[in-house]
Amino acid sequence: MMALLLFGLFLILIVTGVPIAFSLVLSSLVYLLIAGVPLTVIPQTLFAGLDSFVMLAIPAFILAGNLMNAGGITNRIIDFANAVVGHIRGGLGLTNVASSLGFAGISGTALSDTASIGSVMIPAMKKQGYGAGFSAAVTSISSTVGPMLPPSLPMIIIGTLASISIGDLFLAGAFPGVLLALGFLLVTYIISVNRQYPKGERQTIAVVGKTFMGAFWALLMVVIILWGILGGYFTPTEAAVVCVVYAFIVGKFVYKELDLKQVPAILLTTLRSTASILLLVGFANTFGWILVSEGVPLLIADGILSVSENPIFVTLLIILLLLMVGMFMETIAALVILFPVLLPVAESIGMDPIHFGVVMVLSLMIGLSTPPVGVCLFVASTFAEVSITKTIRELLPFFGIAIFVLLVVAFVPSLSLYLPSLFE
Repeated sequence: MMALLLFGLFLILIVTGVPIAFSLVLSSLVYLLIAGVPLTVIPQTLFAGLDSFVMLAIPAFILAGNLMNAGGITNRIIDFANAVVGHIRGGLGLTNVASSLGFAGISGTALSDTASIGSVMIPAMKKQGYGAGFSAAVTSISSTVGPMLPPSLPMIIIGTLASISIGDLFLAGAFPGVLLALGFLLVTYIISVNRQYPKGERQTIAVVGKTFMGAFWALLMVVIILWGILGGYFTPTEAAVVCVVYAFIVGKFVYKELDLKQVPAILLTTLRSTASILLLVGFANTFGWILVSEGVPLLIADGILSVSENPIFVTLLIILLLLMVGMFMETIAALVILFPVLLPVAESIGMDPIHFGVVMVLSLMIGLSTPPVGVCLFVASTFAEVSITKTIRELLPFFGIAIFVLLVVAFVPSLSLYLPSLFE
């Protein structure tokens, strides 16, 4: 009964527009007051959720991404992508998706991809005759590729929650992320051909090579992250700090676009982003503690397995649950609350924890482009100056390919586990 009160109040707060973090702590506060539990539980569980060396990687990776953006990384990745695929029908749309694939190794978050790439690509696409809704849809959905590739903040959260190798999680998301990007490229191309969207001129090998060299130093960051972590040279947190130093050197001395006067503003932006994420993680941990104390994880596990113990059916039920949760809850909060709850269910049907982590992140990423809490959907629509409804209509074929890729990843574990197995 108390668990129902907790969930009911949480949902009411979300529906009324209260931010997720405050919805979590307010519903937890009401529960603790009614249950007579000391309120000291809130600071204790909040601190426990953040008291991890690995969590320090989050602000460092965010800072590295902000430094690379200020240093001109976004335009260089877009230029390289445009040189490679811009001559194909719907070239700017394809460049949008390809840029998200390249940008993924810089930011680690889908929202950063949407904001950085959308601010450049959406106006350019509209200017060349692409529909505003289509421009917003491509930008919103393609940004979901980012968190599948390193440095992925959701993967860092999962690794911290379940003591899973973050390096293995980074590798596990690579093939699914690339497969997702290829699916979006295919849908973008088919729609562009049907609507006769424009295409650019084919670039010479010299131009392609020049733009590649422009983006090379940025893309090298991903190699540094994986080489350092998998080679045992540094931990994920240390890798993040290395990336900050690397990003500063590249932006200041290689690209020469990072002005020292920008650094205070970059630090302030990083502090704001970090505070919002870590506050969300901490309050979600409080909420999760209450769920565990109420025995909700066992109830959910028993409920799912009571319907069927067939691995295929249980996997489909989990995916359906995650897709629904992704429509209403921010990704990191959903991970902190639900991953410990659903992991035992996944393991009971023989699913590897690393594989399940990839499936869960991919499922929740789709929710970033779905109403009512799809932050990427709202940001892209704002840049395109188009209604959410029009963007959603344009997103439907992309949702179809995203669900298809999700099912393939869920039922073909080798797509996630092959690369990690090479480094055992």
